[in-house]
Amino acid sequence: MRSVELFTGAGGLALGIEAAGFRHDTVIERDKYCCHTIRENQSRGFEPLAGWRIFAGDVRDFNYGEIKGEIDLLAGGPPCQPFSIGGKHKGHQDGRDMFPEMVRALRELRPRAVLVENVKGLTRKTFADYFSYITLQLSHPEIVQRPNEVWADHRSRLERHHTAGKWEGLEYNVVPRLVNAANFGIPQKRERVFFVGFRSDLGIEWSFPDETHSLDALLVDQWVTGKYWEKHKLPKKSRPAVPSRFVSRIGRLKSQRSLGIFATEPWKTIRDAISDLPDPERGESDIPNHIHNPGARSYLGHTGSPIDEPAKVLKAGDHGVPGGENTVVLSNGHLRYFTVRESARVQTFPDEYLFNGSWTESMRQLGNAVPVELSAAVASGIHQRLSQLRHSRMQRGI
Repeated sequence: MRSVELFTGAGGLALGIEAAGFRHDTVIERDKYCCHTIRENQSRGFEPLAGWRIFAGDVRDFNYGEIKGEIDLLAGGPPCQPFSIGGKHKGHQDGRDMFPEMVRALRELRPRAVLVENVKGLTRKTFADYFSYITLQLSHPEIVQRPNEVWADHRSRLERHHTAGKWEGLEYNVVPRLVNAANFGIPQKRERVFFVGFRSDLGIEWSFPDETHSLDALLVDQWVTGKYWEKHKLPKKSRPAVPSRFVSRIGRLKSQRSLGIFATEPWKTIRDAISDLPDPERGESDIPNHIHNPGARSYLGHTGSPIDEPAKVLKAGDHGVPGGENTVVLSNGHLRYFTVRESARVQTFPDEYLFNGSWTESMRQLGNAVPVELSAAVASGIHQRLSQLRHSRMQRGI
């Protein structure tokens, strides 16, 4: 199945979509360093990127007429800074708001499905009206904003159109969902908003995939059965103390009769993700991107991630990388920066996928990326439904 992606960045969303069974025809990205990362991996023969055509430029300058044939999936993660909790919170007033370009691509390509991701900050109360506006635009991409029409008036017109239910043009049934990456086996507590829509004429029913991992299952493995420590061969003297914020929760779990029986797997931790990598502070490693970066520190509001929990959200930062968020706290309390390879593991990039450039530049790309396996989990559900539709139509000779 063919796909197109806007705002590709370093390729996290795209790699997950490829893993789900789609094949990217075209990827669009203006950042030269991200384009360099993609091209470098292509030149190294990294197979999932083999057929990608890269448009290295502003998405507003792209001509979708250059893409021939039907597209099954349009995907993209518009710049999140206008809505990020760590950003300036300008939303629709921010010149970096690129959601209108997602809608233009949807209108011109008319794909069978659309997948859009963005930051948790988009769900804040201050953006509630704009959140509904985004959903309505994705649902009705042909109801275009008129010249001199402010976004609020356009939203009202979309609302009237949406409730009338008489439109016979291009429409999508769009479902938004806020998901926590840790609940899907990602070793990072990263919350992202996904919008998934199917073209209404296809008649597809769909819902987001069920969560597969949980905090409770991890706490039982760590502090009730001890399976977690045994797996990592950590003697009792090397284990940390029970985190105070989990004491009462662990007590409740201990009192449950069906102890340790969960429909979900334990959250994956940083230790799960990086334990097989050598200690970067003990010298250079022959593992690509696994080089120690000195000078890590923790400060108020920016503390490191405990190694026996999923990582906090990796961040890119406006002016360099914030210290605390991109550091790991080891069992002995020692704090150090994640290496680029460790950060790539936390974002579930394959070890074969390399990042060139400085630590700060590589971390910026990783901090802006979508976890590959989270992308794959969502995109796999989309691919399954489209495959079922195709199979059904073939059987009926359509």
